[in-house]
Amino acid sequence: MPELPEIVAYIEAVERRVAGEVLDTVRVRSFSLLRTFDPPLEATFGKKVVGLRRLGKRIVFELEDDLFLVLHLMVAGRLHWHERGKAIPAKVGLAAFDFANGTLLLTEAGTKRRASLHVVSGEAGVAELDPGGIELAECTLEEFTAAVTHERHTLKRALTDARQISGVGGAFADEILHRARLSPMQMNSNLDAKEVERLFEASQATLAEWTEIRREETGDGFPEKVTAFHPRMAVHGKYGDPCPVCGTRIQRIVYASRETNYCPGCQTGGKLLADRSLSRLLKDDWPKTVEELEG
Repeated sequence: MPELPEIVAYIEAVERRVAGEVLDTVRVRSFSLLRTFDPPLEATFGKKVVGLRRLGKRIVFELEDDLFLVLHLMVAGRLHWHERGKAIPAKVGLAAFDFANGTLLLTEAGTKRRASLHVVSGEAGVAELDPGGIELAECTLEEFTAAVTHERHTLKRALTDARQISGVGGAFADEILHRARLSPMQMNSNLDAKEVERLFEASQATLAEWTEIRREETGDGFPEKVTAFHPRMAVHGKYGDPCPVCGTRIQRIVYASRETNYCPGCQTGGKLLADRSLSRLLKDDWPKTVEELEG
């Protein structure tokens, strides 16, 4: 799923191309995409784009006459910039936003259609789509503490709760927890003051660093290779690779098709976290430490 750094890169690239331009029309191929009917989508045709902004992991197009298009890419939604009138791809295409200077295509890989587009009127309509999470770049330590400990969860779950923290998904939660040297399965209710402060600093630093990485990679172009995996990441998607900090091989746990990557050396005191499916299958043969695994 595109997270805060990728969404920022998309917004800045799209804004350079369409700010001040008129949205001529929106061609929708997937009927599941559009989630509202009042105002109708046609009400946005012929309106000038006033600006773009981020709302959690959503992209907000601000148009004339207090109209807004709110786009959520979900897991597999991606944006592409092409010449005006570009045809919507048959298999993965969802919609095309046509401007005088080009066409913004929306695609979604896979068979499940989860991306969404809302047409709303006024700031109140935009606010209704806001999950409510705090912005890590702007919050205080006290605000972060309240958000990350609001409900009893594992740290991985707490960081990715959009109602409490804005813009963080599975990939950057893995990176944040590695930088903070905390286990993804540690309960937030067990954090001491020093651990909370480490997690706060790691959260801000990780997102700031990766936002700059995405900007540098995009340059004046358009972000066409948006993926949850990146060679410069420390743990996410690095199962089996050596940790860049301590050299221990990165491990993973998988639950409900969601993967968590971590370093036993940096984050769990050398202990292996139990994968629910494999540990149930192997029972007593499931290794408990890195030494047992390598042995």
